[in-house]
Amino acid sequence: MGSLSQRARFASSRGVIPFLLIMTLLAGCEAKSEEAAAPSSPPPPEVDVAQIVAQPVVLSESFTGRVEAAETVELRPRVSGYIQEVAFEEGELVEQGALLFLIDQRPYQARVGAAQADLAQARSQLAQAGSEAERARVLLGRQAISQEVHDQRQSTLNNARAMVDAAQAALESAELDLEYTRITAPVSGRVGRAMVTLGNLANADQSLLTTLVSIDPVHVYFEADEQAAFASQTLLTGDAPNSLTIELGGDPQRQYKGTLDFIDNRINPNTGTLQFRAVLANPDGRIRPGEFARVDMPVARLEQAVLVNRKAVLTNQDRRYVYVVDENNLAERRQVTTGRQVAERTVITEGLSAGDRVIVNGVQKVFFPGMEVSPQSVAAAPAADTPISADQPTIAARED
Repeated sequence: MGSLSQRARFASSRGVIPFLLIMTLLAGCEAKSEEAAAPSSPPPPEVDVAQIVAQPVVLSESFTGRVEAAETVELRPRVSGYIQEVAFEEGELVEQGALLFLIDQRPYQARVGAAQADLAQARSQLAQAGSEAERARVLLGRQAISQEVHDQRQSTLNNARAMVDAAQAALESAELDLEYTRITAPVSGRVGRAMVTLGNLANADQSLLTTLVSIDPVHVYFEADEQAAFASQTLLTGDAPNSLTIELGGDPQRQYKGTLDFIDNRINPNTGTLQFRAVLANPDGRIRPGEFARVDMPVARLEQAVLVNRKAVLTNQDRRYVYVVDENNLAERRQVTTGRQVAERTVITEGLSAGDRVIVNGVQKVFFPGMEVSPQSVAAAPAADTPISADQPTIAARED
């Protein structure tokens, strides 16, 4: 009996030991799982920050205008006649002096011939009258004729001279009318539609034959209100440049540099505006008169302007604010007052100062003021009044 109970206790102890080992292993695995599942705090989000630098900037306002040709000509004939030739293609470019219309020349050639004959006859009569007057002078010296006869022959000579002058003038007039049958381009430019075609009658000084506009350069006329007009003149006179940015047809890809060359001498009392004119080079003729234009004209210069990327400025109802990163890399909400837009940047008139670090990219990662961030410095934009070359995009300052 004793040996049987000892064997039972030994068997029981052999079963408990593995069970305890298994439980220990399971407890260790569970602890490791709980340890692995324990959440860890995420790192601060990365954001791009730019340090504010005060810099000079020229502010501009936009005005609407229209392109007009520097020279516009309505071609009308100076003599009447039937159109014998239309010597151009409608809409093409023509050079100054190029033949556009030809009026039937035969009647005018006949008048030239008749005037030449009248002049020849007058000259013949003048020669005869001159000979008779000379003989009368000699005979009067010999007292062979009376003074009255001498005076009559001198009068005949004077009349003959006047007849020659009249015949000469008539010939020149006939030749001029013949020349007017050739209607040429008074300026180089683009010719319009032929309003009188082959075989139709053109009346002198009445019939509109076609129109001709010069193409290089072109003018852009626009009007500015009194306040902007007088503010701009302080920047566009003296040593300041008078360069303007002109955008055509509402297309940002069609931006050009123009030069202000005219300011009207009075303000329009009906509109309260002052008219300006800019000159725009058009060597390839792509700019057409009548096109809509938007002109950016400088109206103010700020010597120390604070500018930020417009994406950094957020809106809460009617208030605007930015996030500034402090020395502890905490995002601070800063209310600001904005001014005009300068290309992709906004002028900040209140709320920021030079040296502040503003979040320009990644603002959406900031969920609340005081949140820690990981700032990544980015280069600030170039000065707003840096000269722009012909192949660089134009920087324009506009109203916000």
